[in-house]
Amino acid sequence: MPVIETERLSFRELSREDFEDLCEILQDPEAMTAYEHAFSDAEVWEWLGRQQGRYCRYGFGLWAVTDRLTGEMVGQVGLTMQPTPYGRELELGYLLKRRFWHLGYATMAGEACLSYAYDQLGASRVTSIIRENNWASRRVAERLGMTPGKTFVKHYYGVDMPHIIYSIEVPAKAYSREGQG
Repeated sequence: MPVIETERLSFRELSREDFEDLCEILQDPEAMTAYEHAFSDAEVWEWLGRQQGRYCRYGFGLWAVTDRLTGEMVGQVGLTMQPTPYGRELELGYLLKRRFWHLGYATMAGEACLSYAYDQLGASRVTSIIRENNWASRRVAERLGMTPGKTFVKHYYGVDMPHIIYSIEVPAKAYSREGQG
């Protein structure tokens, strides 16, 4: 059952059947540049379990995003609660299969998730926590109207990774782009 539907995209909870699609993303060294490594099968299963746990705990997480015309999963986009040195943040995250990069899917999916955050969750602020050198994700955040703010360093796989917290603040119900996506 879809969590979100737009004219072109459908969002649903990830399931065990999505393992191969997740591997296409999470085991692609180029797609995972911001993470400094491609995932093993065990790490993909752990990732899937973490998303399913988020659905139970919060009612949201990263969702499978499919193209409604083809039915193919293009990636995973959604909302998560993320710790930062400044407190927990509602974060919009997006990871797409590389063959769907530069086709507008991240922006379309991001718009739908922002609407969901405002209209369904009553959020007034949404962030995207992006590695400083991840220019493609930074451009998506900027297209969504987010602006860069505070920075911090994440320590992941022995690497210090500077991150920027992009954010957008909009009163609940004020963000709605009918006909978009």
